Amino acid sequence: MDAQAIYYALAVLLVVIGLLGIVLPALPGVPLMFAGMLLAAWAGDFQRIGTTTLAILGVLTALSLVADFWATAVGAKRVGASRMAIVGAVAGTFVGMFFGLPGILAGPFAGALVGELASRRRMGREDIGQATKIGFGTWLGIAFGIALKLMLAFAMIATFAWAWFT
Repeated sequence: MDAQAIYYALAVLLVVIGLLGIVLPALPGVPLMFAGMLLAAWAGDFQRIGTTTLAILGVLTALSLVADFWATAVGAKRVGASRMAIVGAVAGTFVGMFFGLPGILAGPFAGALVGELASRRRMGREDIGQATKIGFGTWLGIAFGIALKLMLAFAMIATFAWAWFT
């Protein structure tokens, strides 16, 4: 196997791992995809993928990072989440990935709920209800962010494929 084939195989691996990283919080999904696409462009001496395509892919990568933080912040702010709820959601997302799909789905909610409860001085029934609402709103923001990142990732794949095959 020649070096170019190894580079292309590594590029495909980075894109696949990047796609997984969109859902798994420990991996920088879209940036990994961009790295794989950049490696493929480099391996081909930028003959099929040029600077214009790479610039578009870079912009889509940057948009995915902004979309992720924006969606999470909007979801959390909309329901009045505290800073601790947001930190809890991030921690819950990370811990949740070790428990498979149920953990990935429940982790951000549980983390935001625990974070919100920890930020309150008293623990009445209305506090638990409000913390649950905040946990759900934060979870929705994270889920919306994942959806946006997936759309941008597939736009990147389409852009790359179009430039590669035309």
